[in-house]
Amino acid sequence: MFASDHILALNVGAGKLALAEFSVRQGRVPVLLNYGFGEFGMDPENESAASAFLIAALKDVMTSREIRPAPLLMAVSGQLVFPRFPKMPPVAKDKLLQMIQLDAEQNVPFPITELVWDYQLIGGVSEGEQNVMIVAAKNETVSELIVSVAEAGLDPEVIDVAPMALYNCVRYNYPDLDGCSMIVDIGARSTNLVFIEEGRFFSRCIPVAGNAITQELAKSFQIGYRAAEALKRECAFVALGGVFAPVGDERADRVSKVVRNVITRLHAEISRSIAFYRSQQGGSTPNRVFLTGGSSVIPHMNTFFADKLQVEVQYLNPFLHVALGPQINTEQLGRDAFMLAEVIGLALRRKLACPVEINLLPPEMARHKTFRRRIPYFGLVAAGLVLTAGVWTVYTKGTIKLYEKQAQQVEARVNFLADEQKKLNAARAQFKTVQKESDAIRGRIAARSQLVRAMDAIRECLFPGMWLTSIESVRNAQGELIQLRISGRGWVDQLKELEKKKPATAVEQFRDQLKMRPIFATDGVKITNEREEPDGSVRGFVVEAALSPIS
Repeated sequence: MFASDHILALNVGAGKLALAEFSVRQGRVPVLLNYGFGEFGMDPENESAASAFLIAALKDVMTSREIRPAPLLMAVSGQLVFPRFPKMPPVAKDKLLQMIQLDAEQNVPFPITELVWDYQLIGGVSEGEQNVMIVAAKNETVSELIVSVAEAGLDPEVIDVAPMALYNCVRYNYPDLDGCSMIVDIGARSTNLVFIEEGRFFSRCIPVAGNAITQELAKSFQIGYRAAEALKRECAFVALGGVFAPVGDERADRVSKVVRNVITRLHAEISRSIAFYRSQQGGSTPNRVFLTGGSSVIPHMNTFFADKLQVEVQYLNPFLHVALGPQINTEQLGRDAFMLAEVIGLALRRKLACPVEINLLPPEMARHKTFRRRIPYFGLVAAGLVLTAGVWTVYTKGTIKLYEKQAQQVEARVNFLADEQKKLNAARAQFKTVQKESDAIRGRIAARSQLVRAMDAIRECLFPGMWLTSIESVRNAQGELIQLRISGRGWVDQLKELEKKKPATAVEQFRDQLKMRPIFATDGVKITNEREEPDGSVRGFVVEAALSPIS
């Protein structure tokens, strides 16, 4: 088996990483040879020097599992990217690319020059429209991850996104799915939803997952985060009707109720996401759910969602069509399978054609990698030139001068590479300095993300017949965004249809919807103005919505 047949797949989560080694051959089933997990060991409420934790965890896994460097495919968390699912007219490829780039520039909350992005056409053309998925991430965020894995001796060739890798894994292992299927990947910091339906793909990241349970346990029991995490792992389960903790175990019963409260919040967000997928993407209601992710194995999680969603719920098996090496402990693998779906999806990218093939590797790094692969050929060319020059020396001085000139070109190229190597070394030397600025950068990213989530929440709460005319930002003395002043209007006839169903005005219903969103402070959303135009056809309104503090 040749060394080039070996690859590594790395999934970087919020507090844990999964690294796996595969053997891959063109057109064949990938073979899992080795794998391991690494805990970052940091408090999610204090993520300073997160890169150092990632580097340490990655080196520890490679050492303990005896995994050597190989071509790397890496997946980043869905929280780090900005997905968009626009619909485009069926036009020529060059014009379609221009339209996609324009959409990315207008709808991603950062300058396009600061982003690395990619797109994928989803399904065929239907009803005169082409479904497109656009995925963008901050260039500095991706570059920081690449620098971190480079410290462990790894050089990624593909930067995928966890929900897309998960989608490829399910499509490969469950090729005959009919109707709409939904993957619920419950991780540490977030839950990824992935909808799989013929001709459609949609994903959404929900900021409710395992860490939210731990934080609620810490508040309820008045203990530290690490103690709450240990308590969750020891006795957490989802409280259900007819399922109780052992008699006399009041602590477990109390924990189960905390868990249920958080999972109930998650269910509410999932229900809203299903409604959005049906109304905005033209999808169907899921007729089955696949559970996966580190927090999905909390006892009775599948029973809870089966009861709430009224569909078949099963745990995802990512190894239905993936081969195992002889050294794999199948019993242990059965316990770890829920953490390996993303690395399976990554391994499929190496030698097989996948339904979704996103690559967020920054263009300058891709060019640099291509150039480095050509370096050995430069040496061969130089040797050939020297040999040829020696042979042709006996014939003509003109030929000698020609090859001397070519040798000088090769030398200049080698010098250029040496200068590039010096720049790379200097960049690595600056890493520790840049690391000190990471906290401030993360704070700015969190603030920007807060505005994006708030805008998404406002759009989702609008009723038919309503539209926005302006959204004003209100900031405190420190420049922090604390409130949005939302101005809008609505057709009176459509609003009155809504008001027949509930004893409240449409604007009051809109206000109540905003209060239910975690991004807004429940007591800080109020109507400051509501009036109808003189002709009675249009009603204007102003709602002030205070934002919840950034956690």
